[in-house]
Amino acid sequence: MSIAPLELSRSALLVMDFQGGILGSVQDADALVGRTADVIKSIRAAGGHVGYVRVGFEDSDYAALPEFSKFAPIAADPKLRAAMHADSATTAIDNRVAPEDGDLVVRKTRVGPFTTTDLDQQLRSRNVNTLILAGISTSGVVLSTVRQGADLDYRIVVLSDACADPDSEVHDVLVGKVFPRQADVITAAEVVGLLG
Repeated sequence: MSIAPLELSRSALLVMDFQGGILGSVQDADALVGRTADVIKSIRAAGGHVGYVRVGFEDSDYAALPEFSKFAPIAADPKLRAAMHADSATTAIDNRVAPEDGDLVVRKTRVGPFTTTDLDQQLRSRNVNTLILAGISTSGVVLSTVRQGADLDYRIVVLSDACADPDSEVHDVLVGKVFPRQADVITAAEVVGLLG
């Protein structure tokens, strides 16, 4: 696919939900992490921004969940509650794609990255107008970010092979048919050619 070059000073790669407890839900996680690490390195070298989104709950976050929330069963189950706690190792960003000093990092308590964080404000303060997305899962955080990011007037670029979903068929439909309505969909290797 041919798309306009990226203005790196106004672009941010968002690495979303690359956490130990989530990586295990997708096939070929090591290859996914490797491709994403390569993109992170290229974006940094070209002067772009790198941001991280992770999901994790504090006790007060659990207490604030309405009973009908899809996250309520996590709060009610002591084992799940501990696993999804913000201090748990399972909610930490994988070391192979870990943030560095100066990177943007937000912790969310819902599927999408904007509703429960100051992500939009942090991006705007850096004059970012383009989001390059890598994430798990395609049907969760990536879909939410495409939809809300487009509504917030960001240019959206989805890295199809730096995203994954537990259901590969759902992933294929989203990147092949749904996302192109609001985003440019390219591969991790293709993004490197746009960094000029």
